[in-house]
Amino acid sequence: MEMLRSGPKHCLVTGASGYIGGRLVPELLARGHAVRCLARNPGKLRDQPWRADVDVAAGDVSRPETLAGAFDGIDVAYYLVHSLGTGPAFEATDRAAARAFAAAAASAGVARIVYLGGLVPAGVPEARLSPHLRSRAEVGRILRAGAVPTAELRAAVIIGSGSASFEMLRYLTERLPAMVTPRWVSTRIQPIAVRDVLRYLACAAELPSEVNRTFDIGGPDVLTYQQMMQRYARTAGLRRRVIVPVPVLTPSLSSQWVGLVTPVPNSIARPLVESLRHEVVCGEHDIARWVPDPPTGLTGFDQAVTLALRRIKDADVATRWSSASLPGAPSDPLPSDPDWAGGSLYQDVQRRTVTASPDAVWRVIEGIGGDNGWYSFPLAWALRGWLDRLVGGVGLRRGRRDPARLRVGDSLDFWRVEEIEPGRLLRLRAEMRLPGLAWLELSVAPDGDHGTCYRQRAVFHPRGLAGHAYWWAVAPFHTVVFGGMARNITERARQEA
Repeated sequence: MEMLRSGPKHCLVTGASGYIGGRLVPELLARGHAVRCLARNPGKLRDQPWRADVDVAAGDVSRPETLAGAFDGIDVAYYLVHSLGTGPAFEATDRAAARAFAAAAASAGVARIVYLGGLVPAGVPEARLSPHLRSRAEVGRILRAGAVPTAELRAAVIIGSGSASFEMLRYLTERLPAMVTPRWVSTRIQPIAVRDVLRYLACAAELPSEVNRTFDIGGPDVLTYQQMMQRYARTAGLRRRVIVPVPVLTPSLSSQWVGLVTPVPNSIARPLVESLRHEVVCGEHDIARWVPDPPTGLTGFDQAVTLALRRIKDADVATRWSSASLPGAPSDPLPSDPDWAGGSLYQDVQRRTVTASPDAVWRVIEGIGGDNGWYSFPLAWALRGWLDRLVGGVGLRRGRRDPARLRVGDSLDFWRVEEIEPGRLLRLRAEMRLPGLAWLELSVAPDGDHGTCYRQRAVFHPRGLAGHAYWWAVAPFHTVVFGGMARNITERARQEA
């Protein structure tokens, strides 16, 4: 069992527009706590699914004069802000911000500060730590030295879709079936699932007042980075990766390499890479004294990866990423996640306005495929069907069950009807042989006095390097195939209307 609850708290969360903060807020709300978010730009929180359930205070931890009012009535303050950068200015900025935060919390009578820091390598002098990790340790010391009891949770690599560390692992593994790597791929790491991190953070609000210390937090597995890449590949259904470590790639060179291979910005990749030079394994598990492990145990690496990848396996993947619904799990994406998070997702989006009713456009959409064809470049569709059959796929031979009506589960040439909302949305999932997952989504909506807005979206989630190569190989044909499809569907609807 987890520790006993002492009642709802009033919590202040900094970094609510970031990866951890954006996921912690709904966790705290679910536990009955009242939440206030501190944000330099409150507008960034506008589209968060929990925005209506929290207070928002405008303030900046680097500007002490903006903090005072934000702490009024607060019991627990979460410090989840930290710069990813290098150099003395970066460390000085974080140092000053931590001091200002600790002072404002003490002045307001806050009962506890909770800080998420980085796991510090055992036996490594602070001078040898990366600037990023050294600064995170210094911020923790500053907060713990203040008048407010502080729980500093120290984690290494956090496994969850959207986490910078995880996204770097994801992109490197998916895009490089064979790679020459730096020595740090042999470094031992104790990763932790984001759901366990959030559980520890939320429960830390209930720690007794005398607790003022650091806690190492990690999952049940200790792995090298190379083992993490191989196990990611296995879990994601990729072939085993060929990894050849070499001693010549310095952290600086490797971060440039990571920046080239992945969309993770170099300003983020460099401090992450530098932090992997040393072994980061928990030296204690004292947090279990107050927050016992779940009955089923902490989340293992493979399960954490599975959860992080779950969104590309769910039936509602093509609409879920753009929705503002409350995520089903801490590993799910949020609207505030950076564009480079969540793995590569290629899209071709077409929109057209037509002077026909939504019903007229929908009739054309629901009748697509089979004998009616796909309304563009018939030879290209036929060729794609033939190629699919050559590699053992279904091709275009299946046609459709009914010439005018579709229902969920129907086969439609080399697609499958995954979702249908009559009069509004048709989503098809590709069943041809592909190095990835693909969907085609067709939707209609009224467009005021202009008639109807038709929206068409092709979505492709590549699997491995072959998936990326496939997308870019067919990309030149998209304007002809998908553009012509949107144009001809709306024209047919106009003619029939």
